[in-house]
Amino acid sequence: MGFLGKAMKSGLALQAMRIAQREMSKPENQRKAKELLRKATNRGGSSGRR
Repeated sequence: MGFLGKAMKSGLALQAMRIAQREMSKPENQRKAKELLRKATNRGGSSGRR
């Protein structure tokens, strides 16, 4: 069961990676990711820049 269990887990991980890659190739998801990153980087407070 050890070998079979590892093979099944790696197959699930590979499938999950493919789904994530397919979803991130969609333009609307790329826009959301960029917006989230922008919000996270601006969260540090005022740094004296405007």
